[in-house]
Amino acid sequence: MPSRGTGRRIASIIAAGLGAALVLTGCSGAEPEKAQPAEWELTSTTDAPSGDLESFTWANYAEPYSLDYAYAFDYADNMVLANVCESLMRLNPDWTLSPGLAESVAHPTPETWVYEIRDGVTFHDGTPLTAADAVASMNRHLDPAVGSSWYSTYQNVASIEQTGDMQVTVTMTGPDSQFNLGMGGSAGVIESAATLADKGADYGNSTGGVNCTGPFSFGEWQSGESITLERYDGYWDPELTARSAEVKFIFMNDANARTNALKSGEVDGGWMIPADAVPQLLDSDQGDMLFGLNTAVNNLIISDLDGPLGDVRVRQALLMALDRQGIVDAAVKGYGTTTDVLTTESVWDGASDAAIATAFGDVEEYPYDVEAAKKLVEEAGATGAELTYVTAPISSDFNVYAQATAAAAESIGLTVNIETVTPNAYTALFSDPTAREGVDLFYTSWYLSSPDPLEMYSVLRTDEFSNYGGWSNPEFDAVVNEALAIQDPAERSEKTAEAQQIANEELPWLPMFEAPVTLFMGERITGVSPSIAFMYYPWAATIGAR
Repeated sequence: MPSRGTGRRIASIIAAGLGAALVLTGCSGAEPEKAQPAEWELTSTTDAPSGDLESFTWANYAEPYSLDYAYAFDYADNMVLANVCESLMRLNPDWTLSPGLAESVAHPTPETWVYEIRDGVTFHDGTPLTAADAVASMNRHLDPAVGSSWYSTYQNVASIEQTGDMQVTVTMTGPDSQFNLGMGGSAGVIESAATLADKGADYGNSTGGVNCTGPFSFGEWQSGESITLERYDGYWDPELTARSAEVKFIFMNDANARTNALKSGEVDGGWMIPADAVPQLLDSDQGDMLFGLNTAVNNLIISDLDGPLGDVRVRQALLMALDRQGIVDAAVKGYGTTTDVLTTESVWDGASDAAIATAFGDVEEYPYDVEAAKKLVEEAGATGAELTYVTAPISSDFNVYAQATAAAAESIGLTVNIETVTPNAYTALFSDPTAREGVDLFYTSWYLSSPDPLEMYSVLRTDEFSNYGGWSNPEFDAVVNEALAIQDPAERSEKTAEAQQIANEELPWLPMFEAPVTLFMGERITGVSPSIAFMYYPWAATIGAR
């Protein structure tokens, strides 16, 4: 999990317009009315194309911050970049890793990873991919002047060196099973060293663009309007040769405008559909409303453990007083499920059956029980305590989380003071400790970028950058550190399951629910695999004509 820029991902998933009712049933503290559960199922693949396309359009909820892979730390950035730039490893729609620009990877010692760079690959300017390009691209994450959003993936790296004609060796300061897993995302992207040197400060922006190896090349970036990508005819992987000559991403910040464009067929598709629009698009004759694999859990971050929430009983009470099913119904129109843990099963790739049973079955449950929660607050001597919850006018579901939390607290004898700040100030909560001073709670939708739940629990160790509340548990730290040194996924998963149990008992963050990735695929197109892998996998290349 990167240690910088996290706030951009949080602000933008909300800005994507998850949408919600402005009033959560039951916020008055009365017994809520339960909505009928929404019916939905995950789709892994869609029909193969019948032919190629000249072009298709895609609604992007925001203009990318940058196409520089060092800063591509957000949905809007990565959904574009994934089709242009490639990483050492490839993170697939089923959330497994396979070789990418590294034809193979070896792990000869616990401290070294050796990558054999794929021969016969060219950048979009026609120059060949070399090991030197990989070294230059990866070393940028270690350069303080760059300030990479993906620095934490590299925080245990001692050196990155070319050790053969097409070989790169990464030496770690100690065993780190997570490093190679992170090479399937933006942290593993390889760019032309010559392009990096030539473009300098303009690299990745609308002027400089990028020069990578993906199935599409960078075409044109019209600031405030669109980005156009063009099929790269020299692409190395015939299985992912682009089926469309171009794809145009249109920036559509307004959720209603985006919904109307999808309903009318003005644009051919889009990720992260506003929740209010899902029922409408399910009934649309303009295409298919689909639900895909996700790795995100929606949580309340406890950012002050020196206050009332420092007592685990108060944290447990607040979680039990939250009508989480009501939150799901209001915030994502019922398209989600409540959870008591901080990871989804989708990220437990290679886990043993015993680990899954421990991580998801042998954990504390926190049912909606106001009376029991109230007693916990009384036992903790916290009745009458005040909490500060920070929110922002980013989208209507933010209001749902804030009002639901305030109502839950009131029902058990606590008071929540809601403070509304600007979106930029909200983003600062994730990067600036001073912004969190006096703040007890704020919301996050926290997704993982690798097929391993240990990514989640690594950031909750003592003094980690993203351990926003300063939670510290020596037993937890020891379990996570032991897991980091285990290379076998099944064996590692069993230690990670122990970490999940501890976090489930201690509640450094309060897990609320998980929800699927949403996608609308218009009537002209097919071939896309609905999955959060759209952040890193060249999904647009598989789209062709119905």
